[in-house]
Amino acid sequence: MKRFTSAGHAQRFLSAFSGISPHFRPRRHLLSAEEYRREMGTRFTTWNEVTGTATAAA
Repeated sequence: MKRFTSAGHAQRFLSAFSGISPHFRPRRHLLSAEEYRREMGTRFTTWNEVTGTATAAA
């Protein structure tokens, strides 16, 4: 909790982060390198669409 100003701020971050982090952590040991790259490409494309950064990057 070093960088958070209060326990409440830390809790808000962690509650949001817990729903997002699995999106970027596929079970790598179950995927081949090609499958991993394809999956991460799909996940980042989805993330960019959801956050609206896909249109900003173009």
